[in-house]
Amino acid sequence: MEKPVGQENSSNATEKYRHIYVIIEHFEGQVVPVTLEMLGEARRLMDDFNQKYNSTEKVVAVLLGSNVKELCDELVTYGADSVIYANHQELRYPRNDIDTRVIAQIAKDAKIMKEISPEYASTFVKPRYMFFAADNIGRHLSSTVLAELDSGLASDINKLVISDLDIRHEHKTKGQSIRYQKILEMYRPDFSGFLWTTILCLDNKNPEILREYHPQGCSIIPGAFMPIERDNLRKGTIVEYSPILDQDPKIKILDRRVIEKTIDYETCKIVVSIGRGIKENPELNVKLVEEFAKLIDAEIGITLPLSKKPYQLNQNLDSKYMIADRVIGTSGSKVAPTLYVAIGLSGAIQHIAGMKDSEMVISINTDENSPIVDESDIFIKGRMEEVIPILIDQIKKQISAISIRST
Repeated sequence: MEKPVGQENSSNATEKYRHIYVIIEHFEGQVVPVTLEMLGEARRLMDDFNQKYNSTEKVVAVLLGSNVKELCDELVTYGADSVIYANHQELRYPRNDIDTRVIAQIAKDAKIMKEISPEYASTFVKPRYMFFAADNIGRHLSSTVLAELDSGLASDINKLVISDLDIRHEHKTKGQSIRYQKILEMYRPDFSGFLWTTILCLDNKNPEILREYHPQGCSIIPGAFMPIERDNLRKGTIVEYSPILDQDPKIKILDRRVIEKTIDYETCKIVVSIGRGIKENPELNVKLVEEFAKLIDAEIGITLPLSKKPYQLNQNLDSKYMIADRVIGTSGSKVAPTLYVAIGLSGAIQHIAGMKDSEMVISINTDENSPIVDESDIFIKGRMEEVIPILIDQIKKQISAISIRST
C-alpha cells in the first residue's frame, strides 16, 4: 500500500539534517531582490523534495536585524514556510563576526524545531541545505558560517538539483560504489563560461575517515533564479530567536554611509566590453580600449574572468577596470545600451544574459564561430590590436570633419 504524501519512510525518520535555511538580506527596510530569488528556488526544490521523499521538510528563512519583524510576513508570501528572526540592536547593520555567530547558533538550535517541525525536534542537529546570496555580504558570510558549522561551501551557483547519486571515490567511499541520497548538486559556470562545474558536498563513507558534512551550502548568483509569484494568502510559522551575544564585538559601527556602485550602466548609451582577448598584451590593450571608449563616450565593462585578475596590469588600470562592479552578465550587471561593443570576448551564456537587450551589438573577434557572433548585428573578424587603432583613426577623422563643417 502506498504511503500518503507527508508520511515519511521509517528508515529516514531518524535523520539529523532537515530543511532548507535561506539567509535573508535586507536594506533600508526592504528585502533585497536576490533574497526573493533564493526563496523562490528553495520553494520549488522543497516542493519536489517532499513529494519525492514523502516528507514534510520546509523552507526556513533566517532574518537578522533590528526592528525587522515586519519583514517576516513578506518572506512567507514569497515562499518561506517558517521565519526565524533575531531582533537585536547589535544586528542593525551587517557585521560578519556577529552575524556568523548568530546564524550558527540558529542552525544548531534544536529547540526551534519544536515550533517549526515538532516531528523532527528529537533528532534535529543541523539544516540539510543552506543558501546565501553571492554578493559582497553573502560571499563572506557564507564562508565563515559554513566553516563554523564544519561543512563545505560551493560559491557562485546558478543551477541546483536534488537527487540520489551512486558515487565511487578513492577516499570518500574507499573505492566502493555507494548510494548517496538527497544530495544537492550545485552547478557554477567555469571560467570558460561554456561549461558548468558540478560541486557536491559529500559525507565520508570510508570507515577509516567517517565524517558528515552538513549543511550542504552554497551562495547563489543574483539573477540566476526567478522569485515565485507573491501569495498573500500563504501562512507560515514566525519564531523570534534571542541570540547569545556575550562577546564584546571586535567591530563597532559609529557611523555608516552607503557607497553606491561606482559604475552607472543604466544611463550610459554605449558600453564597450572586453574579455580574455586582451591576453597577448593586457596593459597595452586595456589602454587601447580605454582610448576608444573615451572617444565614443562609452563606459567599459568586463567579463567575469577578468575580475579575477588573471593578467598583470599596473595598479591604476587594475583598480579602475578589473573590478567586480564592471562585470557584465549573471554575476554582475545587466545592461541595455543603444550600442554594445564586444571586444575580444567569446560570448559565454552568462555574459550574453547581461547584454542581450542591447539595441545594436558590434563584436570584434578572431573566431568567426564564437557564440558572440550570433548576438551581433555587425561582426568584425580580426585582432583587437589591429582593428581598434583603425576604428580610432576613422572616428577621429569623422570628428574632425564634423568640426570643420560646423565652423
